[in-house]
Amino acid sequence: MIPLLFPSFFLWMFSVFNQFGIRTRFGTAQIVYVLAGLVAFFIVKRIGRRYFIANANVIYWIFVFLLAITFVIGLEVKGSKRWIEFGFANFQSSEFFKVFFIMYFAKILGSRRKDEMTFRFLLYLSLIALIPIFIILRQPDLGNATVYIGVFFILLLCSDMPKKYIVWLVGFILLMLPFSWFGLHDYQRARILSFLHPHATPEGGDSYNMIQAVITVGSGMFFGKGLGLGTQSRLFFLPENNTDFAFSSLVEQFGFIGGFVVIVLELILIVMLFFRSLKFVNGSDNDTRYKYLYACGIASLVLIQAGVNIGMNLGILPIAGIALPFISYGGSFFVALCIGFALLKT
Repeated sequence: MIPLLFPSFFLWMFSVFNQFGIRTRFGTAQIVYVLAGLVAFFIVKRIGRRYFIANANVIYWIFVFLLAITFVIGLEVKGSKRWIEFGFANFQSSEFFKVFFIMYFAKILGSRRKDEMTFRFLLYLSLIALIPIFIILRQPDLGNATVYIGVFFILLLCSDMPKKYIVWLVGFILLMLPFSWFGLHDYQRARILSFLHPHATPEGGDSYNMIQAVITVGSGMFFGKGLGLGTQSRLFFLPENNTDFAFSSLVEQFGFIGGFVVIVLELILIVMLFFRSLKFVNGSDNDTRYKYLYACGIASLVLIQAGVNIGMNLGILPIAGIALPFISYGGSFFVALCIGFALLKT
């Protein structure tokens, strides 16, 4: 467990300095989030992973309930209801749920024999997974819903589920994909269209964020402008400069060197998580299979979120409201990742 904390620690440092460079209050709050994450890590380690595994089913449905409640009474920000306001902090259940989503399906898939892995069982799992995903889509939060879908399929691929069944399911989804266009919100369609034609509305519109992100990255050049000297981010030409586009702000301040180091640290973390999963890949008992699948799930979560976030900051992927692990401002996903690491088997 300790080796995982080394790349995480340096990512935390980059995050705190980056936030201080944008606004002092962001940096101060980020320190609080780091401390909260560490406290959560040690509390969960103290309780023990077996307690959470034993109650994985209950925890799963509690979070589904929280997602539903958030959709009804949640704090609305820019047309989305993703947070429950507690006065001193906002709770984003869709971020915290990711770890327990992985735990729930790792437990189910790890406890089934190969002869029980039928197509009917796959459809049952898909239905159970679609319930929270559908609620998240309706918040609306297409980015996080995509993360859940990606993690779910990686867990299926790592399990003993026959690959032909997964191919059938993917084929069906691909056939239905064109029809999903009509279920998207207007701003989600606009984001996709702006990605395909970013310079159609250069003075504003839905391509503005992507264009500004690319400009911000380019303005950092090789060594960066220096801490607190990033004009694109400090003057808020770049929207969401401390959350979705924190990577662009970081590159503006620390340059290509800083961005490259962050990418390398994220990759080291992902590789370490996958290597941890390989320790259990040949296990035949339920607990060992669970450890393997859970570690694969956490690794895939970091991989998907880092890949999508950095891709959209560089203008090579559509804009999605997805946090960059340990870099983006905010406490929900940060604390959730710390909990996820605490539940890994040492």
